[in-house]
Amino acid sequence: MINNPFIAIALSLSSLLMSVNALAHSHAHPQSEKAKQASKGFFDDADVKDRKLSDWDGIWESINPLLLSGKLDPVLEHKAKTNKDKTIEEYRDYYKKGYKTDVNNISIENNIIEFSQNGHVSRCEYHYSGFKILQYASGKKGVRYLFECQDAASKAPKYIQFSDHIIEPQPSGHFHLYMGNESHEKLLQQMDNWPTYYPYSLNDEQIVHEMLHH
Repeated sequence: MINNPFIAIALSLSSLLMSVNALAHSHAHPQSEKAKQASKGFFDDADVKDRKLSDWDGIWESINPLLLSGKLDPVLEHKAKTNKDKTIEEYRDYYKKGYKTDVNNISIENNIIEFSQNGHVSRCEYHYSGFKILQYASGKKGVRYLFECQDAASKAPKYIQFSDHIIEPQPSGHFHLYMGNESHEKLLQQMDNWPTYYPYSLNDEQIVHEMLHH
């Protein structure tokens, strides 16, 4: 989607990780009924398990450009037709706010995360800070996995939180990432902006397919 040194380096170093992402997204691994319910926001708190940063290893790209270019219109049309709670344009506005980010690409390997933002790359080693279970007004629940940058001099986000509709250790197929420098507590209050990332190895059509069928 973009052409910069970050991608060239990341691709050369992480081809294996990309293949792992592809396997994680394979239709050959059906989810259990409990996992399906968890992905919809219904689960017992006791079933939530700690996870390692390696669950998100790989090279990832923001899908915000796909939304802005109109390539996600089939997804918006499907949601409007299926849920009937918003029009296509209302969904477009909702996701414009949700997906908005200038962090176009992310690479994760060996607990190091690199962020490509407006042509600049920042990196940091992140350590796990536990998870938080959130109760939403809709009655559904979500889990955020918390990590903290260990280098005070790094320009990478100090605090990050992953949410991927998974509640136990396994490779992620896509994720929402909350990023900030104030505190985890402040970040947990963020409900309107959730930059979303899919494997860089997927083309635009494959991403649309994943969004429609998973």
